[in-house]
Amino acid sequence: MASFKKSFESLKGTSHSAAKGVTDTAVQAAQEAVQQVADSSKETANTAAQEASRQTQAAIGKAAEKATDTIKEFGQKLETK
Repeated sequence: MASFKKSFESLKGTSHSAAKGVTDTAVQAAQEAVQQVADSSKETANTAAQEASRQTQAAIGKAAEKATDTIKEFGQKLETK
C-alpha cells in the first residue's frame, strides 16, 4: 500500500509539473502575442504619424507658396499705382 501511495504521489507531482509547464508555456505564448500586437500597433501609429507629418509639411509648403504669390501680386499692384 505504501508503494502504491508513493507511486500516486509521484504521479501527482509529475502531473502538477506537466500542468505547470503547459500553463507557463501558454502564458509565455500569450505574452509574446500581446507584445507582437503592441509592436504592430506602434509601427502602425508611427507610420500614420509620419504620413500626417508629410501631409502637413506639404500643406504648409502650398500655403507658403500661395502667400508668396499673393505678396508678389500685391507688390506689383503697389508699383503700378
